Amino acid sequence: MAKRILVCEDEDAIRDFVVINLKRAGYEVVDVDCGEKALEAYESWSGQFDVALLDIMMPGIDGFQVCKELRAKSSNLGIIMLSAKSQEMDKVTGLMTGADDYITKPFSPSELVARVDAIYRRVSVSAAKPAQQTSDSRYINSGPFVLDSKSRTVSKNGEIIELTQVEYHIMEYFLHNANAALDRKSILHHIWGDNYFGDEKIVDVNIRRLRMKIEEDPSAPQYIQTIWGYGYKWEIPVN
Repeated sequence: MAKRILVCEDEDAIRDFVVINLKRAGYEVVDVDCGEKALEAYESWSGQFDVALLDIMMPGIDGFQVCKELRAKSSNLGIIMLSAKSQEMDKVTGLMTGADDYITKPFSPSELVARVDAIYRRVSVSAAKPAQQTSDSRYINSGPFVLDSKSRTVSKNGEIIELTQVEYHIMEYFLHNANAALDRKSILHHIWGDNYFGDEKIVDVNIRRLRMKIEEDPSAPQYIQTIWGYGYKWEIPVN
């Protein structure tokens, strides 16, 4: 199956640079120069993309809106934001609208490919047919939560929670390490890979987004506890 990626970048030179390097890395690339065309391409290809690279600052529909609309269509699509700015708010906004990662321009070919490969691995592992499992090993139960490793879903009180693949992998890592303090670096390496070029703040934003989906009150989390200056811990409150 082709490793297909959607590239949306309005600057021709940058788009050509991205396309050339991704093709060299073995990806099939569909490239467009605006948000409207990105949404059209997604529909015309019936959503058959593994990863989308979206520039943030574009005329018309910006990358944030494209990200939001694509994420509403698919929780499995890997989404990476491209930004000419280094401001923290751009990064946080992109991640909170459903992106899995961000790359700040300028970036090298090796950084681009490494970041895309990391997200693609998450998507392709999730899309692969799971190995045969016993009924005992298929499920992880933790308080009101059940993780089903075959359907790759997480439910709370019997209701499926809509998670991106990155969010699912974070939940899986937490549940496999319940009550253990996990430092940000270990979470980063486990989810995004050992060769990840970005910083650890991406962990914090994804945890914030995950809390919004699983906690009754994200500002006073019951399950994902912050270990200040270190990382996070999964706990089930004792009634």
